[in-house]
Parts: sequence; C-alpha cells; structure tokens
Amino acid sequence: MMRMVIGALAALALSTGSALAEETAKYAKIVTSKGDITVALYPDKAPVTVANFLQYATKGHYDKTIVHRVVPGFVIQGGGYTRTFVERPTRDAIAYEGENGLTNKRGALAMARTSDPNSASSQWFINLVDNDRLNHRVTDLGPVYGYAVFGEVIEGLEVVDAIAAIPTSAGGPFPSEVPTETVTVERVDEIPAPAKP
Repeated sequence: MMRMVIGALAALALSTGSALAEETAKYAKIVTSKGDITVALYPDKAPVTVANFLQYATKGHYDKTIVHRVVPGFVIQGGGYTRTFVERPTRDAIAYEGENGLTNKRGALAMARTSDPNSASSQWFINLVDNDRLNHRVTDLGPVYGYAVFGEVIEGLEVVDAIAAIPTSAGGPFPSEVPTETVTVERVDEIPAPAKP
C-alpha cells in the first residue's frame, strides 16, 4: 500500500512540474527574433543533458543560430546551424538520459539525435503537442529508446506557437521543413529563477 502511495505521489509530482523539481531547477532564456522563450531545466532528472545544454549556451554556441526545422503539430528544432546553414562544430555526444520519467509533452524541451540514442550533441527541440511516441518505454522485446526531455517552456509558449505557424520550404541542405522566415536564436542565457506571480 505504501509503495502505491509513493508511486502515485511521484507521478503527481512529474505531471504538475513538481515542487521538488522546482527546488533544484535551473532556468534559461532562449532569445529569438520572434520573442523570448523561458525554460526550466531539470538537472535532478537529466544532469548530463542540462550541463551539456548550459555549456553550449555559455560558450556562445547558440548565438546567431536559427530554428532550422518546423513541423506543425510536432516540433520546432534549433541549436545547430547559422542563417547560412553552416553547421556549428560540436563536442562529443552525450549519454542518453531518456529514461528519466520526463515526457515529450507539449512545451517539453528535449534533445535531438540520430538513430543512436547516445548521439545527442547541441541540437534541441520543443514539442508542439504531446508526442507520446517520442517517449522512452520498455516492451516485452526490450527498451524502445526515446528522446531525452530535460526541461520545459514556462514562459513564451506563444512564441513557440508563432514560430510553428511560419510556412516552410526547402533551405540549405534540407529538402523541406525550413521556415520561410528566418528565426534567429540571438543567444541562450542562464537566468535566475523567475519571480512567481
């Protein structure tokens, strides 16, 4: 009975953003040409991924990059390319942390990667809807690797939606899904915890 209660409380904490997560959260502001997006980052759930994202941010890797991929009803993606589609050099890929209990719900911030679960480097995406198929899960055949969520949008979801509403076409090396209006990520700054309303 006690185990069921503890499990229920843990599930409730994850679904509501969690008071415990708020105590350990870090925060960052993604400054874009369409407006600011403030995200809470959860090092208690994804320590390697949060540290990696913040290192790229503080080293200026994200400065003057673009949101290079928009898929309405799915995700917006950035963190890798300049406005002339030069791919920024990255550090070594990081370990997969997709089994941390955080889900690819609307507004969740997660790492892009190749088919190798341990291949995430600098690129991130924001979920436009609840993308359950991107979540880590375990089946009778073994684990199905998802995409590691490490934070969520807490302010500026309307900016995310505005970016998602931009028409797309081919651009640079991509045959489709590139916004026809360039959306520049001016920089990503780590910030103090926003004041509660």
